[in-house]
Amino acid sequence: MVRGIHYGGACAVLLAVAVALGLGARGGAAQLDDKFYDGSCPGVHKVVRRVLREAHKADVRIYASLTRLHFHDCFVQVSNQLHACSMQTLRRSLGSYVLRPRFLTRPSCARVCFQGCDGSILLDNSTSIVSEKYAKPNNNSVRGFTVVDDVKAALEKACPGVVSCADILTIAAKVSVELSGGPRWRVQLGRRDGTTANLTAANSLLPSPRNNLTMLQRKFAAVGLDDTDLVALSGAHTFGRAQCQFVTDRLYNFSKTGMPDPTLDGSYRAQLAGSCPRRHGNRSALNDLDTTTPDAFDKNYFTNLQGNRGFLQSDQELLAVPGATTAAIVGRFASDEKAFFRSFAAAMINMGNIKPLTGGQGEVRRNCRRVNGS
Repeated sequence: MVRGIHYGGACAVLLAVAVALGLGARGGAAQLDDKFYDGSCPGVHKVVRRVLREAHKADVRIYASLTRLHFHDCFVQVSNQLHACSMQTLRRSLGSYVLRPRFLTRPSCARVCFQGCDGSILLDNSTSIVSEKYAKPNNNSVRGFTVVDDVKAALEKACPGVVSCADILTIAAKVSVELSGGPRWRVQLGRRDGTTANLTAANSLLPSPRNNLTMLQRKFAAVGLDDTDLVALSGAHTFGRAQCQFVTDRLYNFSKTGMPDPTLDGSYRAQLAGSCPRRHGNRSALNDLDTTTPDAFDKNYFTNLQGNRGFLQSDQELLAVPGATTAAIVGRFASDEKAFFRSFAAAMINMGNIKPLTGGQGEVRRNCRRVNGS
C-alpha cells in the first residue's frame, strides 16, 4: 500500500514508474518462517482447513476465489528504491505522466512508497479507509470475504490476537490449492496487517485480463516476478469462474476491430457466445475458466491454451506471441504437471514475499475488515 509520502499524487505517479521500468521489489522473506506459529498457534493450518472445507460444501467456487483474493492482496504492492533515474528517463517511461520535482526525494532518486501482502484488500470503507474492494479489478468480482471472517473468528477463539489477516489469506490460498488437487508447499508466515488501503494502487498495478504480454511481463517484473512466475501463477486459472464482461470484447470487438479475437478457437468462441450474447446478455454471467476440469487444480489450463481455448486475453497472450519465452514455459507445463506444480508452489512463495510487513510493523487486526481501534 502507498505509505510514507504525502505529496498529493506522488505515490500514484511512482506506482507507474515501477511498472514502466520493470523494477522488482521482493523482500522481507528473511523475516518470514514456516514455523512462525508453531508455538503461539500450532493448530492454525487445521483451523483454516476445517473452515474452508465447510465453506466449500455450500460454495464450490470458494477455493479458486480465495486463491485469487491472496493474489489481489499481494500483487498491487511494491516497495523499491529507483536508483539513478533521471527526470528525462522517468518522463520517457511514464509517457503521458508529467513529473514535477515535488514528486521526487531527489532529482535522480525516486522512492516508491508502498508495501506488500498486508491484508489491505479486506478493509472496508471507513472514515479513514477508501477500500480496495471498489477498485475496478475487484469491484463485484473478488469474493470470499465472509469465509475469511469465519476463519478469523475461529482463530481468534483458538489463539486470540495471534494470526494476522494477511497470513490467513496466505494459508487459505495454500489450503485451497491443496484441497483442489494441487501442489503442497511449506508456506512462509509472520506477516503483519497494514493499517491503510490504496485504491490507486489496486487500479494501477493489478494485471488486467485485457493486458498484452508486454504489459503483463512489466507488471510482474515490477514486483520481482519473472516469466516462469507469470506463467505459473496464470495457471491458477485452471479452476474457478469468470464473468462474461471479461470476454465479450474477444467475442465481438477485439482490439476495436468489430471482429472476434483471431486466436480464439472457433468452436470455443461459439460456446462462449451462447452464454455471453452480443446483446441483452448478462455481463455477470459466470463461465468456467477451464471447461475440462473446472474445479480441479491441474495442468489442463495449459493444454487449453495450446488449443486456443484460453478464456481471457491475458491467458492466451502467454502462447499467442511468436517466439515469446512464455510460450516455451506453457508447453513445458502442458506436458509435465509436476513441473507446473513445482513452479506454481515456488511462484506463490515468491509472491507472498513481496515486501510483507513484519516484526513491529503494522498490527494483527482483531477484525479483518477494520484496523484496530477504529
